[in-house]
Amino acid sequence: MFGIGMGEFLGLIVLGLFLVGPDKLPNAAKDFARFLHKVRNFTTYASRELKENLGPGFEDLDVTDLTPKNLAKKVLGNAMDDVTPVVNEVKKQSRDIKDVAKIDPDLL
Repeated sequence: MFGIGMGEFLGLIVLGLFLVGPDKLPNAAKDFARFLHKVRNFTTYASRELKENLGPGFEDLDVTDLTPKNLAKKVLGNAMDDVTPVVNEVKKQSRDIKDVAKIDPDLL
């Protein structure tokens, strides 16, 4: 649940008791749950509207792909896939050259 453990959850409950008070805490929790529900409905509606307005070809669009972090990861990941064979070949050639270019210690 939101990436928090049981100890952190209990800490939030204790903090809520101090900030809101034990008599108002249940109502505050209900209000917060309603707020989360409204936010979830809004994001679902917005992503559905975005898919509908973009038109055909975007039915499988995942809205999380539009975040800058995921977009950069996707673009840079594809670029690195293109470069990987070249890097491996250069590493192989450098090992071959290193094996051939042995220096005789007597010549130094």
